[in-house]
Amino acid sequence: MTKAPKEAKPIPSVQVSKPPAKKPAPVAAAAAVAPPAAAPPPVAPPPAVESDTEGVSQGVTYEVAPGPSTVKMSPISGSEIPIEKVPGGVSTISAGEIARLKADYVPDALAHYVPGVILSDVQGNVFQNNVDYRGFTSSPVDGVPQGLAVYQNGVRINEAFGDTVNYDFLPAVAINHMAILSGNPVYGLNAIGGALTIDMKDGFNYQGLETDARFGSFGRAQGSIQDGMQFGNWATYIALEDIHDDGYRDFGTSDIRRMYADLGVRGDGSEFHINFTGADNTFGAAAASPIELLDERWSKIFTSPQSTTNQMEMVSVNGKVKASDTWDLAGVAYYRHFNQQHVDGNISNASPCPILPSGTTTGACFQNLDGTNTLLSDTNGNTILLPNDLTGLGEIDRTSIDANSFGVSLQAVDKERLFDRHNQFLVGASIDHGNVSFRSSAELGFFRPNFIVSGGAGFVGPVAQGCDLTASGDPADGCTPNGATALSDIRPVNISTTNTYYGIFFLDTFDATDRLALTVGGRFNIADLRIHDETGLAPNLNSSPTYTHFNPVAGGTYKLFDGISVYAGYSKANRAPVPAELACADPNQPCLLPSFLTSDPPLKQVVSNTWEAGFRGENTNILTHEKVSWSLGYFRTTNNDDITEVASAIIGRSSFANAGETLRQGLEAQLNYWSGGLFTYMGYNFVEATFQNDLTLPSPFNPAADADGNIFVHPGDRIPGVPAHKFKAGFDYGLTPRWRAGADLIAASNQIFFGDASNQNEPLGGYAKVNLHTSYDVTKNIQIYGLVDNLFDRHYGAYGTFFDVEETNDSGAALGSITFSNPRTIVPAPPITAYGGIKFKFN
Repeated sequence: MTKAPKEAKPIPSVQVSKPPAKKPAPVAAAAAVAPPAAAPPPVAPPPAVESDTEGVSQGVTYEVAPGPSTVKMSPISGSEIPIEKVPGGVSTISAGEIARLKADYVPDALAHYVPGVILSDVQGNVFQNNVDYRGFTSSPVDGVPQGLAVYQNGVRINEAFGDTVNYDFLPAVAINHMAILSGNPVYGLNAIGGALTIDMKDGFNYQGLETDARFGSFGRAQGSIQDGMQFGNWATYIALEDIHDDGYRDFGTSDIRRMYADLGVRGDGSEFHINFTGADNTFGAAAASPIELLDERWSKIFTSPQSTTNQMEMVSVNGKVKASDTWDLAGVAYYRHFNQQHVDGNISNASPCPILPSGTTTGACFQNLDGTNTLLSDTNGNTILLPNDLTGLGEIDRTSIDANSFGVSLQAVDKERLFDRHNQFLVGASIDHGNVSFRSSAELGFFRPNFIVSGGAGFVGPVAQGCDLTASGDPADGCTPNGATALSDIRPVNISTTNTYYGIFFLDTFDATDRLALTVGGRFNIADLRIHDETGLAPNLNSSPTYTHFNPVAGGTYKLFDGISVYAGYSKANRAPVPAELACADPNQPCLLPSFLTSDPPLKQVVSNTWEAGFRGENTNILTHEKVSWSLGYFRTTNNDDITEVASAIIGRSSFANAGETLRQGLEAQLNYWSGGLFTYMGYNFVEATFQNDLTLPSPFNPAADADGNIFVHPGDRIPGVPAHKFKAGFDYGLTPRWRAGADLIAASNQIFFGDASNQNEPLGGYAKVNLHTSYDVTKNIQIYGLVDNLFDRHYGAYGTFFDVEETNDSGAALGSITFSNPRTIVPAPPITAYGGIKFKFN
């Protein structure tokens, strides 16, 4: 974000490694700690770019400085090598690039600058997006198969229960640098699509005090403050963000409160940091709406309440010491607590039924997939009774996740020359352990206008009475208390899970010649899982699977000319099923994720094989203040025993299954250019994401399904939710020494609806949106700015699936306000929004 400009002479737009002679202004404050291109300095990890480089007054010639020329080859600092030696795809984002967008959410920056990234939205909230990279997903939603390993300051932040990633916990203003790497299994479990590293600011790479206030559309009001100071060998940094947004959809209010703090000390070749991340966030999540509702009004929702509360506290310690002239030792240890409370109003899978042959009393019955019925009782064992004049039976599902995680990673790096050639060898190990308590409950209730569910009919208990209903609707046995005992699919759940992940890894990068660099390495993963039913009523849920796999990597880079190189590589990676998937793998007992779990057969782990090859180049001209960097690459990843989510005939429920082999292959191109006051970029990604086997999958609400509710998938059918084409471009230009303006374009082609893996329906349409931003430096300490997102107010869907039209109409949930005929349901993307803000910066 905005830095106070220098008082006099301009700074060359490509100078990122040498501090100016005068006292540095914030624009160049961190440039002094940039590592040289050839290798990182002995005392890392100061990133290679200043933490904030925007501002154009008083001769500053660019807003976005080039990012660092090195990247970490493992999650732990000290493993950096020049990007030109990485045998795979790499995309980096600096703090300056985040500040240029005025981004307040990490995925937004990824979607703008990384060619292979596009955002999707299952929850219907702008702070709960999925990050899709080359057809692999990183999501905050339990039940979404996770394909990226994500690290913050070397700590794996995939949550213990479902490997989800809650990007809402990260203060955007506190991020110093991000990088996405593909084809590197050293990053451990879930790196089948790639790994995302997020390095935060500290007092060594950021000094100054900055405040920012923003207001705008849909009740947006937000503020942030960051402060960094260095005292000799000690440094402190703290950032706080507070955001309130009423949301662009009904009941979509969000409140975000998050912070990050760091205390660091360095000296004599060593450096240590202790930092804290905390957040307390609440989201109104509206999920998908039938398109017939959205035709009436773009902000309409389908069933509420829907809300999520996320709370997190994490403390981590990381450090590095120089053990000898060539050996560095580094490590990280952490403790993380995560609590989530989710409330979800739905059409109930229960229905009214008479509990006496005479039909004088109405109870609540649940029909199972095998045709049997259970009469529901409340938590006190009393039969749940419903009013005879009931018009719409709803259900409020509640879940809670309470997780405590801790772990440690250690790494040794040797840079001793081998055969008189530069060589970097690293070896390390990690342990990540998580304990999770998961609870759920279902409260029956009644629909009110606008699909709002109110409770009051009773919380469903753990035991239900057998009730064999005849075709006439009369119970054959009267559903008496002496009926057979059964557990219903909406019973309360109380389980505990533990997961312990072990990893041992090594990696060596050797300069075989002045132009050829070779990389070889691997990682051995062990995933030890435990699931235990705390109620004692579902002993079949108890399980203790263990998964192991060794994942090799090999590749090389060759410098064709100065500034132009070619790369190629091969790697394996694996993803073990998580407790949320293992406990929901039986199609006969589907789950309302993240709400309900049942006893299920085991799933196989996913193993990926990735081939990559491409070109990359970089050229810098100090005299003309120009820099250009570019890359062009091909990738091909096959997943064996891929895990997919399949729908159930019971509304809102689904299960998981191994789906054989899947393929994701394509091209990726990126270009960045800096020249004086101009910054411009362009990125393109093509990905062919397809199934490679014949499959029969349940999709009962798909209009193309057969009489049994099944669809038939063939090799070559597209995987749902993955646009084949993604294009993004933008520029930023200094119109005057004080005034900057820029624009960004993000476009994506169509995607297949979830539930339509056989590709028999019209896909979800593609889209293109334009964003604008401008800023004006009133003084060297004050900046005002404006933002416009989705300038042309394009209406498009960010996610698409199907719903049960017949059951919805029969349930009376609409209270006669509408009769549905189209099963397509989508999450509408945000309409045009505008924000204005003011920023203060002091050294």
